[in-house]
Amino acid sequence: MPQNRKSSSLGGNHLIRYCVSSAGLLATLITAGTPLCGTVTIVSMTPSTASPQPLGTQVTWTVEAIDTNPNPLTFQFNVAFGKQAFALARDFNVGTASSGTWTSQPFVWTTIAGEGNYTIQVIAKDFVSGETATQTAVFRLKRRVSTQAAVYKTANPLVALFSAPSCAVGSNMQVGFYTGANPAVFTGWVPCNPPLTMNFYVAGMLPLTAYTMYSQVQTARNIIDGSLLTFTTGALPRHLPAPNTFPQLQVNIPPGPQTDNTDSLLLWSFGQTVVPVATNLEGKIMWYYANGMNSLPTRPLPGGTMLTFQNGLSWNSPNSQFQLLREIDLAGNTVRETNTGVLAHQLAALGAPISSPCVQTANPPPGTGCVNELSHEAIRFSFGGAQYTALLAHVEEIYPAGTQGSDPNGPPVDILSEMLLVLNSQFQVVWYYSSFQQLDINRAAVLGESCGACAVNLLLDTVANDWTHGNTIYYLASSGDFLVSLRSQDWLIKIAYNNGAGAGNILWRMGQDGDFTFNNLNNDPWPWFSHQHEPAYENNGAGPLSLFDNGNTRVSAPPLGLGSNCGPNDCHSRGMVLTVNEPSFAVTPTMSVDLGVYANAEGSAQLLVDGNYFFLAGFPKAYSIEILPTPGTLTGTQVLNISCPHSSYRAWRMPSFYAPPPS
Repeated sequence: MPQNRKSSSLGGNHLIRYCVSSAGLLATLITAGTPLCGTVTIVSMTPSTASPQPLGTQVTWTVEAIDTNPNPLTFQFNVAFGKQAFALARDFNVGTASSGTWTSQPFVWTTIAGEGNYTIQVIAKDFVSGETATQTAVFRLKRRVSTQAAVYKTANPLVALFSAPSCAVGSNMQVGFYTGANPAVFTGWVPCNPPLTMNFYVAGMLPLTAYTMYSQVQTARNIIDGSLLTFTTGALPRHLPAPNTFPQLQVNIPPGPQTDNTDSLLLWSFGQTVVPVATNLEGKIMWYYANGMNSLPTRPLPGGTMLTFQNGLSWNSPNSQFQLLREIDLAGNTVRETNTGVLAHQLAALGAPISSPCVQTANPPPGTGCVNELSHEAIRFSFGGAQYTALLAHVEEIYPAGTQGSDPNGPPVDILSEMLLVLNSQFQVVWYYSSFQQLDINRAAVLGESCGACAVNLLLDTVANDWTHGNTIYYLASSGDFLVSLRSQDWLIKIAYNNGAGAGNILWRMGQDGDFTFNNLNNDPWPWFSHQHEPAYENNGAGPLSLFDNGNTRVSAPPLGLGSNCGPNDCHSRGMVLTVNEPSFAVTPTMSVDLGVYANAEGSAQLLVDGNYFFLAGFPKAYSIEILPTPGTLTGTQVLNISCPHSSYRAWRMPSFYAPPPS
């Protein structure tokens, strides 16, 4: 793109001016008469509290800027510790305008990484003119302890902040915590980094309960325990910020001697107004997250963070549903954040055919497309010594009348699908896959689903065809490719990622009418899964393949499904475990167990430490069910069943927050 560039410095405010040709601008962002050259200036950058403050203190930054162009102004926040490079904290998102001044959305920042000076950087950018302005401020965080460890409260009454003095180079530290005579739970080892103190968020504790905590320092083969400290958790709040509520849980089959008691923490991914919680196997809450409406955890991560989709503003989109990808810590703080607006801009830079944020348009022509919300899945994976995040984003595209069996004389067809995006460690898009480019557009959703209840029909004021409904990504470390679940197609597909070098083509399709044969060992009248959730290769990718079979197509009316002709148990959802022979394209079941309930949406599957399997039937009510396999059969016995009258998108079993499931 042709550019003329000059820069100037005004104190701490660094101004970069760009003049760009209109040919280089996103068509959706151009307004008539918009000048292509102007000035962006940051007026103020203000913290909510003065420096210095103790580690873990929340500091809210407010930034004001002006733009001589009448365009939306966005703000990005980056943070550097000491002499380290800047790391993204929140990517460009729109501010609010009043009387010619743009104000950033509040940037709430905190860290327990270590005491010292942190440089907070803000970049204000006009994406139409390309102009930016940059300003920095230094904020100092103080250590909480010097010679003795201590435990502090956080804003969450069930989460503690444990601080300990520094430890020697080459050593590692972890924190153990327990109540009564129960065995200790450990946070996991963290390398010592003297002279910095060591700080841990401790979570997974019951309310109003006294816990004993202590540090452990490991040097070579020696482990030295620190002094014992006590911490008493607070009560669950009687009222959460509206409209949030706690779930009402019921234990139908309590844990017993055949239950896997190692994976004793159960994390529920509730959405809408019911806050995500973690419970023990007796259904008692041990953690919760209440930060706005509709916060959906997609994956817990090693080290005690998790990926979430959350509602919020995203620039140039009228839709607030699931516009934000946030990685959060156990205290509920945001570690890193991006949004659909800036992801769409990054897709445009990669040449993606659909790369505009969605704006509702009355009569868009065929070929018009947009990115409108984040959808269902975000995972963390690594290769080559680097970490990446893969996620799904809903995209819409307009097709000619007659597409997918519509009236050839009718209006154009709005079709909803997904893009799979891969982000680097700075949450920048580096690779993408689009179903619109790879799947046969005229293979409509198996059950003809539409998305009338979704807040995503932004191209036309009509109902979109819910064509693929991707809901799961699994990274295949053995080949560097992705396994993706397409609910509306009743398929699992393998996508050629090849650790970033792949073309994004579909290598195979598994399911009814796909590329694999099913060895129907028990003469099942409908052996294949349908409308499935969370397929994953267990044992760190070595197999077998587990998934939750919702069974929508199997339960549907003939000729597609069994309908009223299904047997007494066939109209329930199933927990499935499959052995996959990829070279011969054959699938053999090792478990296909009736779960006693029918969940027409949502769900998850997981192999537990002791060889049992855990399944979530998620909608309209949620059932967390553990199955003890019956040797020599494809069935098993329920040895745990906890239900909730609310839906839960997923659930996970794990020993603690610090040892999440590998898949």
